[in-house]
Amino acid sequence: QVQLVESGGGLVQAGGSLRLSCAASINIFSINDMGWYRQAPGKQRELVARIIRDGTTHYADSVKGRFTISRDNAKNTVYLQINSLKPEDTALYYCNAHTYVGVGGWADYWGQGTQVTVSL
Repeated sequence: QVQLVESGGGLVQAGGSLRLSCAASINIFSINDMGWYRQAPGKQRELVARIIRDGTTHYADSVKGRFTISRDNAKNTVYLQINSLKPEDTALYYCNAHTYVGVGGWADYWGQGTQVTVSL
């Protein structure tokens, strides 16, 4: 079982920046990959960024060049640096851990989410 706790969300003006944090209850180096998803009202949850154990990163096209995902294995924390925020970035941002659990296969764990609201 993996507990994930997000923080860092808030209300910012368009063009501003935020850094989201996701603290995991276990050594994140043991987790295959971790990512950030977001869900806006009335929309499906979507992948924003993902970082694999080897450091490889993937981004949604809509955030490339503005968002940066990183991990600090010593702190068991994954970050999402968000720059040049736009109103359409407004959403509840969730941290995800995707990991192999042995005979049971793969498992996904989710945090409670942190709200990001961007005003004009």
